Amino acid sequence: MLKTFQIGLVIYPGLVQLDALGPYQVLSFPPNTTVHLVAQTLDAVESNEGLTLHPTQTFADCPQLDVLCVPGGGLGQIEAMRDVALLNFLRQQSEQAMYVTSVCTGSMILAAAGLLQGYKATCHWMFQEQLGMLGVEVVPERVVIDRNRITGAGVTSGIDFGFVLLSQLCGVETAKLTQLMMEYDPQPPFDSGTPEQTEPEILQQFMSMGKPFADAFLMVTQEVANSLSE
Repeated sequence: MLKTFQIGLVIYPGLVQLDALGPYQVLSFPPNTTVHLVAQTLDAVESNEGLTLHPTQTFADCPQLDVLCVPGGGLGQIEAMRDVALLNFLRQQSEQAMYVTSVCTGSMILAAAGLLQGYKATCHWMFQEQLGMLGVEVVPERVVIDRNRITGAGVTSGIDFGFVLLSQLCGVETAKLTQLMMEYDPQPPFDSGTPEQTEPEILQQFMSMGKPFADAFLMVTQEVANSLSE
């Protein structure tokens, strides 16, 4: 008999939908995985991009998860990092979960819950310095494994993260079968997916556009860092 794994993706208003749906696509393929979309209530959740997601479990009714996963978000993440119910749910589930994981800036939510201090982890390149402010040893890699913590970098890394996690749960062969099913063979049309690859003028334009967003994140990061040090 195959062990059945209970996997929970925690969703909240303003999350980045691909942070959740990339791993969802990968992890839902094997017959012995059950993937839940977990939120405080069963009310529809609107993503940062306007896509509506429907939770399948509430915090109160969610079974004990083998895998706890937190996707990153847009400005909605600021409230998530302050959401006492969400943070308490993460703490409670993490006590018995096999793996505590995140994609993109979801690692900052885990850190806000006190679940990444003393661990190596990653997130979107633009927020790695802020993640470090929360007592996390930041490793600028696509996917980082430290004991039972697995974290993915920016948005699209959630797919790579999903394959890494799946190989841990179900074996490399199952992960390879899933990759083949998805025809996951990235061939991006442009070499501009990281600050090191893209042209300086593109990077500067992005930084200018993203400054209000980064500043808003910095405010809540400093707030959380202060609370963790008390």
